[in-house]
Amino acid sequence: MSTNLQKPLPGRLFLDHILAQLPDLPDPYSSLRAQARAQLAELGIPTTREEDWKYSDLSPLLAHDFRLGRELSTSVCAAEVEPYVWPESRGSCAVFVNGYFAPQLSNLSALPQPLLLVPLSQADASWLTAQLQTLASEDVFTTLNTAHLGDVACIRVPKGWQDGPPLQLLYLSFASEAQPILVQPRCLLFLEAHSRLTLIEDYVSLGSGIPFTNAVTEIHLADNAHLHHIILQRQGSTAFQIGKTAVRQSRDSHYRQQALQWGCQFSRHNLEITQIGSQAHTDLKGLTLLGGSQQSDTYSRLVHQVPHGSSRQLHKCIVDGSAHAVFRGRVLVCQAAQLTDAAQSNRNLLLSPKARVDTQPQLEIFADNVKCTHGATVSQLETEEIFYLQSRGIPQAQARQLLTYAFAAEVLAGIPLATLSQKLPQLNPFA
Repeated sequence: MSTNLQKPLPGRLFLDHILAQLPDLPDPYSSLRAQARAQLAELGIPTTREEDWKYSDLSPLLAHDFRLGRELSTSVCAAEVEPYVWPESRGSCAVFVNGYFAPQLSNLSALPQPLLLVPLSQADASWLTAQLQTLASEDVFTTLNTAHLGDVACIRVPKGWQDGPPLQLLYLSFASEAQPILVQPRCLLFLEAHSRLTLIEDYVSLGSGIPFTNAVTEIHLADNAHLHHIILQRQGSTAFQIGKTAVRQSRDSHYRQQALQWGCQFSRHNLEITQIGSQAHTDLKGLTLLGGSQQSDTYSRLVHQVPHGSSRQLHKCIVDGSAHAVFRGRVLVCQAAQLTDAAQSNRNLLLSPKARVDTQPQLEIFADNVKCTHGATVSQLETEEIFYLQSRGIPQAQARQLLTYAFAAEVLAGIPLATLSQKLPQLNPFA
């Protein structure tokens, strides 16, 4: 006997399972959550049939029964946190455990009083509601983050504020071996006119379990604001991460990002930058380090809406073992964005015969008076260079390390963390 009933797709089951766990919180953000939950009923988990996810197979993620991460700050002691705090941020580190602010593990004593960093419970609800979800596009994972909205790191940098140490947002995910967890950090950062900040957005996993971190960071730069944004994804080899960074730049603002990905069995970074003010400048540098069977996907969309904007994007991938790296970068120059100066480059280094990379840099230009370039390369270590170093008495393994580090150095340069190179795991040949 035939039947027309169809078995629900794994992606639909995954979302329904998460939706059933979301708590009803009677607070000023309940309507925002309810709207996002209604949208999720119409959305699905992307598949490889969709162009933007062509190389990202999410079936390993959907195979796990994730539970929402709860506030577990009392289960984590200061000694466990200490190794992950950068010396440059000893007095300017805000710790979040499973997405929730942990004040007893944080140290903000070195931050001047005018800089405001508060969790969701202490934020101005009317201001926060008006700002959230206004910068990031409403894809399924961003909407899932909003539907939960357990906590938010709300940061406001006052007008003209220039001094201060790097601010580290340390996002710890804590999963036991018995239960995979879903962690959904959220950050809203607002830099007022003529202000300047260095932000370290740092992801680390504790415990022996399987965490899935679904993070969203929204950033607004007012006129002549300067942000140096360092993103470090150094979670364990069992972790999953999907993150979004959405940035809106006003006139004369400068946004500089250095993003390093070297953890997770699967990670994806979605980057959305929009220049809405003239003479804004964007500088994006990324480095992906993969080994074993890891996969990492970087998808960026940089939009020049107005004249006299400039941007530089350089993304490098170092891939070993049977790992798979993906880069897809899109630069859109609108018709009104005359005299735009944009350059995009993706360079990839394969260290083994089974390593794989898929790259697709894109330029879409609708203005006729611009200077724009883009390109991509895929290469291996040159045997002549290795031989040259060996002829100078350097062992082959060390020669490979030196050449690989030289390939990465352009992206690492300028990161204000003196001990960063010591933190890179040994699976990478230049560590």
